[in-house]
Amino acid sequence: MQPFTHVQHQVQLPLFEAFLAQPMLPGLKAVEQTGKNSDPALFSELSLRGAPEHCHSLLAPVLRELSEDAQARWLTLIAPPASVTQAWLRDAGLNRERILLLQPRGNQSALQLACEALRLGRSHTVVSWLGGINANARLQLQRAASTGNAQSLNIRLG
Repeated sequence: MQPFTHVQHQVQLPLFEAFLAQPMLPGLKAVEQTGKNSDPALFSELSLRGAPEHCHSLLAPVLRELSEDAQARWLTLIAPPASVTQAWLRDAGLNRERILLLQPRGNQSALQLACEALRLGRSHTVVSWLGGINANARLQLQRAASTGNAQSLNIRLG
């Protein structure tokens, strides 16, 4: 029998503090892109599965951090689920004075609206709820983000 050896462990930060200490947002990963003029840093996805209240608990700190961005530009939410209301934003501690909630109208898709919001450059980050998207849609979002000097974040709820 070998003697027990003590292994030093690094001190762990609470879940969100550890992620927020890094330059990228919590739980976000750049999606591999192929094609000309693609920059994976402009597009991220966050996939959340589980009970809606748990998903909201995980999403709130991400959106709160984005709503407190020092830039004089908006955090724009495109086609959020019905549960993401003004009351939920307030209760989650988000800076509602820096947030735009937009829904597509008429024949416009949520993807088209997200691309337009990104291209205009009035938002530092455009968060969309587009579900699973294909490589072409990712490339459209990346290009629009590049044009508007913004970030695109797609939330996938499972």
